[in-house]
Amino acid sequence: MARFEIVELDPNPAAVVTDEVPLAELTGFFAGAFSAVMAAVAEQGLTFTGPPFAYYPAAPTDKVRVTAGLPVDGEIAPSGEVRPFTRPGGRAVVAVHVGPYESLESTYHDMLEWMGEQGVRPAAGMWEEYLSDPAAQPDPATWRTRVVWPVVDG
Repeated sequence: MARFEIVELDPNPAAVVTDEVPLAELTGFFAGAFSAVMAAVAEQGLTFTGPPFAYYPAAPTDKVRVTAGLPVDGEIAPSGEVRPFTRPGGRAVVAVHVGPYESLESTYHDMLEWMGEQGVRPAAGMWEEYLSDPAAQPDPATWRTRVVWPVVDG
């Protein structure tokens, strides 16, 4: 089981692509979105300040609204499908999930249970930061994903 903690986050700027895609097509969407963001960031001379992430304004279903990108050191100008975005600040529960993406659901379940025990409830929106590069680490059992879910007193 992942270890959960409540942290205080600062808002931070990011360069992103947003779309609504079937859950089964998420991997392809991420590949295109991250590629477009990297090109736009390089073109505009900005610097990445953290790992790639996916922001979900609501819990995924068969189709998911998703914003994928990378945090940057300034506001990116719109370029093609790439847009500026600010990841929210404030209190959030965080945990590092170790294992394949398909097992993230169990970490979310455990996180919700832990939130209840702490007297907080989830706010709208959550994100995953992809700390491992599957191309460099082909074994899904070693992948690390930081799950961040803003909270309110509850």
